[in-house]
Amino acid sequence: MNLLLISVAPIAIILFYVYYRDKYEKEPIRLLIKGLLAGMIITIPVIFAEQAVSSFYPLFLRGQIGYAFGDAFLVAGLCEEAFKLLAVYLLVWKNPNFNERFDGIVYAVFVSLGFALVENILYVFSNGMSTGISRAFTAVPAHAMFGIMMGYYLGLAKFSNQKKKGLFVLAFLVPFFFHGVYDFILMVNIQWVLLFFFPFLIYLMYKTNGNMNELKSKSIFRYR
Repeated sequence: MNLLLISVAPIAIILFYVYYRDKYEKEPIRLLIKGLLAGMIITIPVIFAEQAVSSFYPLFLRGQIGYAFGDAFLVAGLCEEAFKLLAVYLLVWKNPNFNERFDGIVYAVFVSLGFALVENILYVFSNGMSTGISRAFTAVPAHAMFGIMMGYYLGLAKFSNQKKKGLFVLAFLVPFFFHGVYDFILMVNIQWVLLFFFPFLIYLMYKTNGNMNELKSKSIFRYR
């Protein structure tokens, strides 16, 4: 029971926080639950995609740094963020409830944390309470922040006339890049590189908080 609690609690806290930050027009609970479930469901194709990529990249990557790059960027960053974006797109891109930029952040975070919920349960039940505590302050918030980045550009793309395609591509490339950097720092097993981990997390918090503040301030419902 304690392991389940430490697995689920950080997810629930962040979801509530993002829902609270959607200040001017709340999204339908039913649609948010669908987003959470979609994030959980994509763990299945992600597993197969990651296995396929893991068998392929050693053909052209070598050594400690090469394998860390492959695991971080090609396995985790590429596969996970691609399927998250696909899930968000299929769920809400044409949904009338996606009616302002900030909504992109909300839906992307719910999908991202649906994925993180399954991942977190698997890690915590395999490795114990200490893993649950550390992930509550690192991996889980990181997934949320990657979701915020994705949703930020997705929201901009949705309501852009001239830069729609470029912004949509950024909705994948930006979280992919930062997800890859996050995992690479942890996977490369070089002590001086690990020194950048917490400064990098702080930077992610600063960046994503700015993304949320920007889109909230531009809400079309702010003065209604």
